[in-house]
Amino acid sequence: MTAVDLVVWGIVLHLVVDWLLQNEWMATHKTSLRHPAGYIHAGLHGLAMLIIFPPLAALSLAVAHLLIDTRKPLTWWAKVMSQTTEGPIGTAVHIWRDQTLHIATIAIAALLVA
Repeated sequence: MTAVDLVVWGIVLHLVVDWLLQNEWMATHKTSLRHPAGYIHAGLHGLAMLIIFPPLAALSLAVAHLLIDTRKPLTWWAKVMSQTTEGPIGTAVHIWRDQTLHIATIAIAALLVA
């Protein structure tokens, strides 16, 4: 597969796991590295990425997903860039910031693998 193929299919798989396979328990508790929800959610991402990426890349994407979902990198970035964090606009910006970072990690992995 080309890098473009990997990115396209990686995004599709990411969206399926993040939006269709994530339940309320995962969404509520995935921000804590002390709770199993984040590991299960990241594990599902890793398994999905194994469909198109080699094992080390899939594992790396799963770990990246776990760390992004702690919200620590996103909170730091919002402060550095003075991005909106409060109210409905803040929630929308956070969701898109999160998805953008997940997709960027998939794109980087695709470029490294292809």
